Amino acid sequence: MEKKKLRGYSLIIAALGALVVAGIIVSFTLGRFPISPGQLMSALGEKVFGMAKSDALTDQMRAILFNVRLPRIFLACMVGCCLSAAGASYQGVFQNPMAAPDILGASSGAAAGAALAILLELGSKMVMVFAFGASLITIALVMFVSNAARGNKVLRIILAGIMVSSLCNAATSFIKLVADPNNILPEITYWMMGSLAKTKTADVLFALVPMAIGIVPLMLLRWRINLLTLSDSEARTMGVNVTFVRVAVIICATLITAASVSVSGLIGWVGLVVPHLARRLVGNNYRHLLPASMLGGALFLLIVDNVSRNLLVTEIPIGILTSVIGAPFFIWLITRKKDAI
Repeated sequence: MEKKKLRGYSLIIAALGALVVAGIIVSFTLGRFPISPGQLMSALGEKVFGMAKSDALTDQMRAILFNVRLPRIFLACMVGCCLSAAGASYQGVFQNPMAAPDILGASSGAAAGAALAILLELGSKMVMVFAFGASLITIALVMFVSNAARGNKVLRIILAGIMVSSLCNAATSFIKLVADPNNILPEITYWMMGSLAKTKTADVLFALVPMAIGIVPLMLLRWRINLLTLSDSEARTMGVNVTFVRVAVIICATLITAASVSVSGLIGWVGLVVPHLARRLVGNNYRHLLPASMLGGALFLLIVDNVSRNLLVTEIPIGILTSVIGAPFFIWLITRKKDAI
């Protein structure tokens, strides 16, 4: 029976992977400038296999496919994958179904850093650098405060995250207060709504390295995350260095959160919604839950991004759509009678 269940979970993960691939292909064909599947295959043949240029494709089509849609689609998958993986990891470490990627202030720190860079008019690349750097500084401050405090380790980290997030939000509010209301303030506000509209290949490359550095250890440690649901003493008797695993998971999850927020702006709820849906499909074992969350997050954000750029004439910031989905889900989660929060 157990082998059948494990095989079923593996099939579900494979199916999610297939859906992600299908979603990527469909996403290439959607947009203000429609491109047929046949034209897409011709373009890929030219680019990947060096085939002769097809008469069915114009230079404009090629530019749209490879300079606009390709980086945007891949960044949507990367950000969705990382935010979901971070959410699932936080929920395991803190043993709390409400845990999400912004629990340690990574998102609010990134927002403050990005707002400062926009205020100083440093350019889009420096906005990403400032957001990423401020996010990491925020987490370092949270860890310092939690180590200096007394009491339960998990509770100390959560309370430190709330405090530092409040400081970062205050800093962001002050920056918005002194920003030029005609030019700078709208740009800060739009960034904080979350969007993939101006994604470039450089953005993908910028986020790829820290995302990989964070994701790989999480995948390697996913077996041990299961043991964090036990008491510290029980986990130690099984040969697990609880402190090391907990700190490593928090650092890696925060790193991929910072990398995601720095290139996409604030996109909420993905790290809360997707891991819960994945848990319903494959259970609580992180051997299957983490890969399922990653694939589910990539698929979820890909779908939401397609809706954001095709639903109306004016593109809807992706953070608004994820909030529309996430808020009702959160209400359902905290009001259901099956489990206590």
